[in-house]
Amino acid sequence: MKPIDYILASTVLMISPFGAEGANASASATAQAPIPLLAEWKGPYGGLPPFDQVRVSDFKPALTAAMDEYRANIQAIAQLSDPPTFENTLPPLERAGRTLARVQAVYGVWASTLSTPDFQAVEQEMEPRLAAFRDEIYQNEKLFRRIEAVYQSPEKQKLSSEQQRLAWLYYTTFVRAGAKLNAADKARVAAINQRLATLYTTFSQNLLADEEGQITVIQRSEDLAGLPEAMRKGAAADAAARGLSNQWVIANTRSSAEPFLVYSSSRHLREEVWRRFISRGDHPGARDNKPLISEIVQLRGERARLLGYPTHAHWRLENTMAKTPAQSLKLMEAVWKPAVARVREEVADMQKIADSEGAGIRIAPWDYRYYAEKARKAKYDLDENEVKPYLQLEKLREGMFWAAGQLYGLVFSPLTHIPICHPDVRVWEVKGPNGQHVGLWYFDPYARPGKRSGAWANAYRGQERFEREITPLVSNNCNFMKGAPGEPVLISWDDARTLFHEFGHALHDLCSNVRYPSLSGSSVPADYVELPSQINERWLATPELLNRFARHYQTAQPIPQSLIDRIKRAYTFNQGFATTEFLASALVDMRLHLATHQPIQPADFEPAELEKLGMPAEIVMRHRLPQFAHLFADESYSAGYYSYLWADTLTADAAEAFLEAGGLYDKAVASRFLTHILSAGNTVDPAEGYRRFRGRDAGIAALMRDRGFPVPE
Repeated sequence: MKPIDYILASTVLMISPFGAEGANASASATAQAPIPLLAEWKGPYGGLPPFDQVRVSDFKPALTAAMDEYRANIQAIAQLSDPPTFENTLPPLERAGRTLARVQAVYGVWASTLSTPDFQAVEQEMEPRLAAFRDEIYQNEKLFRRIEAVYQSPEKQKLSSEQQRLAWLYYTTFVRAGAKLNAADKARVAAINQRLATLYTTFSQNLLADEEGQITVIQRSEDLAGLPEAMRKGAAADAAARGLSNQWVIANTRSSAEPFLVYSSSRHLREEVWRRFISRGDHPGARDNKPLISEIVQLRGERARLLGYPTHAHWRLENTMAKTPAQSLKLMEAVWKPAVARVREEVADMQKIADSEGAGIRIAPWDYRYYAEKARKAKYDLDENEVKPYLQLEKLREGMFWAAGQLYGLVFSPLTHIPICHPDVRVWEVKGPNGQHVGLWYFDPYARPGKRSGAWANAYRGQERFEREITPLVSNNCNFMKGAPGEPVLISWDDARTLFHEFGHALHDLCSNVRYPSLSGSSVPADYVELPSQINERWLATPELLNRFARHYQTAQPIPQSLIDRIKRAYTFNQGFATTEFLASALVDMRLHLATHQPIQPADFEPAELEKLGMPAEIVMRHRLPQFAHLFADESYSAGYYSYLWADTLTADAAEAFLEAGGLYDKAVASRFLTHILSAGNTVDPAEGYRRFRGRDAGIAALMRDRGFPVPE
């Protein structure tokens, strides 16, 4: 997922200006010693982030100077004596703040991948200041009146459709931020946003501390039973890096814990790893995230009411495809019952296996993945350990490139001597079908201290054709465990899907073809931004790709067709579990943000809501509230976690468009997808963009077929 997508609290004006050029920072700010972060990005490809020149001590003065410069830019626009027009108001806003955007691009990389204690201290100080600065911009009365005049002018109809969309975006963003409030309410909204910024930072730092500081140490080799050799080596390497000799470490991250739960035959260790993982952020003491959640939800509710909305959920969904909480709940509830019914079937199959082995247990949450893998083997003759030797990280990366070339004509070439933030990062140049430069792709694949868990995409700079052609700089970030020196990194099928998923986000930004930076690439609603990423997962399972790039790491032989056939037959396997653990999180998220009229105690709210839903006892939420960074590390998916399901409804329908035309590599359908989805950014309403691609709206039928659930009549 992208860390920040189309959210008021941290986009828009700082927003858009991810361009490489901009006014120089004020001379007074740099009189004593130049700060590399404030300089325009130099070098080839339109300029490159100076990752190799970053000093953590520079972030505070750089952010301060960049805000001062941006403030001056805004004041110059607001104080214009000429009557407001599109040309003297919105293009200058697009041009303003480029220095701040550059600084924040690098600041965001440190926050997510190099979060050292000294950087965390900077975050704690600067996040409230950045929030206050955003409100200062949104609450600038003179600036808003100019934006409003442009938006409401009859002359707007003479603008291009992209210019009209830009006017709509600025106007609605300012209104939703409180531009029309009275002075007292503006002040209160600003105070809430500053407090929320502090709470978000603390939440994410608490979570990172639990993921880095809590580990499972295995001291006996017999306790490694069931673990693949590559996982054993990775656990030994992690232990050695921590100074633990002849021991093994299972880190408290998803990329480490979940594979252990699949393979370990030690039930007591599975339970220990599972309990530690699901308890991140949920324990008494200074790093308990539950009190933070209570305050966050209360403040979000108060802010929504000040802004004229019944709840935070209503405010968040206003400009999404779903439009209302009721619409999102309708979709989730339609899928919930068949998903839970499938869980009952899956548990019954697993229980039979456990009984046949004489385990003498009832399936518990820490058993689910372990016995699901056994059930997969029994039902489809498909063993994850049989597939994994063919899934080399580097070969799959090559496969992603190949598929992007087949579909969109993109060509990837490795680069050296590009400034990077860490030695693990590598960079590729991306060219189009005619050899034209498209952008750069940065890949940061491995886990390390200070890097948040999970996988995500990020844009250091977006595409635009505003004043000149500016090409995008995008990154994909993962948390794979490094293998032993000289050995390939083997990943699971689920991790391979995640790899392709995040690359779909990168393609969204790389393929952007718009004029104005605020409308570029993946700057679209959260329930639409997941369409390019989720559909990109589909190409992983195609025989065309697997035959070329799923090569055995020892023999280099291609994956056998019989194994591909079994993978395809098992496509809907375990969909009850996958759908239910996701939907539980999404439904609790939505209900939490609809219940802001009352104080929320997460320790009570979460189990009570799950009981109302009829949550199977063998499953927990994919993200329990104390570790639900999508909701509480920022606002990117608050009251919006449903968006993955909404986008998957589009994804299933879009995939059927390819299949109806002859297959997932159909050139004509790929061209339509490129034109109307990937390239369009936010220049058109997402619903209209999808209709232009598909010829109609998407229904739920394709989603239900895709997951093997009964299709409603």
